Amino acid sequence: MTTRRRFLTGVAGAALGSASGIWGAKASGEETAKDGGKSNKIGKMRLSFRPYLLELRHAFGVAGSTRKTTQGVQVEIELDGVVGYGEAAMPPYLSESTASVLAFLERVDLSQFKSPFELDDILSYVDGICENNCAAKASVDIALHDLVGKLMGQPWWRIWGLDKDKTPPTMYTIGIDKPEVVREKTLEAERFAVLKVKLGRDEKSDREMIESVRAVSDKPICVDANQGWNDKVYALEMVEWLSEKGVVLVEQPMKKTRWDEIAWITERSPLPIMADESLQRLTDVARMKGVFSGINIKLMKCSGMREAWKMLNLARALDMKVMVGCMTETSCAISAAAQLSPAVDWADLDGNFLIGNDLFDGVGLAANGKLLLNDRPGLGLVKLDAPKNRLG
Repeated sequence: MTTRRRFLTGVAGAALGSASGIWGAKASGEETAKDGGKSNKIGKMRLSFRPYLLELRHAFGVAGSTRKTTQGVQVEIELDGVVGYGEAAMPPYLSESTASVLAFLERVDLSQFKSPFELDDILSYVDGICENNCAAKASVDIALHDLVGKLMGQPWWRIWGLDKDKTPPTMYTIGIDKPEVVREKTLEAERFAVLKVKLGRDEKSDREMIESVRAVSDKPICVDANQGWNDKVYALEMVEWLSEKGVVLVEQPMKKTRWDEIAWITERSPLPIMADESLQRLTDVARMKGVFSGINIKLMKCSGMREAWKMLNLARALDMKVMVGCMTETSCAISAAAQLSPAVDWADLDGNFLIGNDLFDGVGLAANGKLLLNDRPGLGLVKLDAPKNRLG
């Protein structure tokens, strides 16, 4: 057993005892892990899951579609009374569904592992069950991180060595809609310091969206074109116009595979150009260098916190900007992504504010729009007795 594995196993045993007063855990189990003559009983991890439909407060429009709900699956991993929470959220473009996530989770067998602290081994096994299914994999990853953090009695921002006071303000997303609705959504976002506006449908709509926001707000704007622009010259002209309107960055201006044209835009752009759809997992990061200014990491695309942390560090080594984003999610997955936020340039973690039926209390929002990480262990979650509308 390596020194690191010995240390983590020892921490696991100690934390099972100390966490019991906070989380109702009882240190008892079926297997015994031995370390230097001391024994700590560690039980079997139990995985459970159920579908959960996320209800959007407003219809959500992007370049290619509009929706009012997002499919989701809630996941729990329990060990000796300590529960780690996880989540899969499946917007249509991910090509995952409730059925595919449930089918994947049925195949996950955690009983073969002696301890949840075997994070690399467990998550490598989960990733190898099949290709793709990244949201399903992320749900297990998130729950496992929450469980391990609780067993250690520490939040993940601290385990990663980050300073929670360095969180950035989170953006608030305004989907494509009629001008009057856009103005209403903008005014509704008074608690947020940065707005994110979806574009990419057509030039008239794009300009109308920005002008509608600017009619009622002078806050910084981030733009997501969602691959909607088809001509590089037009895209650059739009970026230049947007920079005059107080826009601070642009995500994914063109189709994800049109790298040469995106690189041409990035080289000439007055604003950072960020990769979203062009990027999914760790193996994609190095290819983004020279094409984009930086990357947008999303847990549902990259398979969870473990890989997101690796992507962040690789992007920094390549001198690239980093953004952490989300899908429509409860505070479970949002709080998981927020653990990374002190180390990024921009955060787009508003998915829990876009729904009317959140299940958790987790990462908070300061008066200046900054993310507020708490000191609770794991992801810092408390499960609510009833679903909540966070902007109600």
